[in-house]
Amino acid sequence: MTTHEQNMRMTLVGPDKPAGKLLRQYWQPAALIEELDPERPVRAVKLLGQDFVLFRDEQGRYGMLDRDCPHRGADLAFGRPEDGGLRCPFHGWLFDVKGQCLQTPAEPENSRLCQRIRQKSYPVVLRSGILFAYLGDGEPPAFPDFDCFVAPDSHVFAFKGHIACNWLQALEVGIDPAHASFLHRFFEDEDTSASYGKQFRAASADSDMPMTKVLREFDRPQIEVERTDYGMRLFALRQISDASTHVRVTNLIFPQTFNIPLSAEMTITQWHVPIDDVNCYWYAIFTSFGAPVDKAQMRAQRLELYTLPDYIPRLNKANNYGFDPQQQKTQTYTGMGFDINVHDQWAVESLGPIQDRTREHLGSTDKAIINYRSMLMKAIDQVEQGGEKPLMVLDGESARAIRGPITVDGVAPTAQWQAYWREADARKRRQAPWLAQAAE
Repeated sequence: MTTHEQNMRMTLVGPDKPAGKLLRQYWQPAALIEELDPERPVRAVKLLGQDFVLFRDEQGRYGMLDRDCPHRGADLAFGRPEDGGLRCPFHGWLFDVKGQCLQTPAEPENSRLCQRIRQKSYPVVLRSGILFAYLGDGEPPAFPDFDCFVAPDSHVFAFKGHIACNWLQALEVGIDPAHASFLHRFFEDEDTSASYGKQFRAASADSDMPMTKVLREFDRPQIEVERTDYGMRLFALRQISDASTHVRVTNLIFPQTFNIPLSAEMTITQWHVPIDDVNCYWYAIFTSFGAPVDKAQMRAQRLELYTLPDYIPRLNKANNYGFDPQQQKTQTYTGMGFDINVHDQWAVESLGPIQDRTREHLGSTDKAIINYRSMLMKAIDQVEQGGEKPLMVLDGESARAIRGPITVDGVAPTAQWQAYWREADARKRRQAPWLAQAAE
């Protein structure tokens, strides 16, 4: 049973809160690269309960600063990107990407004030369409050589979406393999050839059986959890017959990311990033092991569901997530349309702004959630005690040693399912053009 004190310890993300201190040990997605308008590359960002301004200077360098100007607190998100930095419109003070004050033009000509002024700044790097920022102290950790980071730009696509609840409950739906058989149940199977970019629509690998049929007809998966050097590997096994078993391999990448198969050729690596204690964004990188990603199609699919500039869902609590009682009878288990993001959004937002975990009763299919919370509490303790580094705070050598992770959705011989998932992943990688080029 989770106590109230433990629940708050795991969920609150301010700079003085236990989970907030832990999450500041890691690179955090701050914005999609497309959010920086080429004409005015300045964007207000709220991340882990703090307000920042993200910008790109004329030399193409990225910077993120505290949002309040250190002169008199004016909003730097309205600043002018010019003269090698970001200029506050109030009195013209100019700051570079590292926060150094370059000019204080209203001061006397011989003033040295700007030499003593520094706005707090945060490192920013671009990876696969996402701008990541580091809010912690000291040197940031290295990025692991995960597929989503080593694939070329042609084979990745990044997007995001807003969820109106705490980050932890939003993350936990992704490490709950059992829910898909109910929350994402479709009463009819679509043509799998039209499944591009849609979760659970394609046929499972080594089978002509649509994933939708597997989830609908085999709703009691056996869940297995394996600890790894990056977090956890999850197995969801649905025995179809004595001869065959559906095997789905997904991953929890500590502290707040999951990695799952979208199809036989594409994976999703998805972060759940706190805006504050009661709002978060999901950021996802879709990685193709086959043909280059059709970014125009992927973006168009998602813009049907989200509004810019803040990536707010069109279907939400205010319009009952598009709930249609007739559809619930005949087409989908939820009656909330055919996009699983809407289903997940309803599920996690319905738990309240911060889920009261003292009232839950976990079952055997919640193994991954139980394991993850144990890992999370241990890492929070490590940061507070200031000793051993928590999991996935990596140096360069350790980061290069971590690959993958393996994701699989396929039908295996029941007696050989354990050998099958590794071979299925190896086969997918052998066919990946960008991996072949990297090996040459």
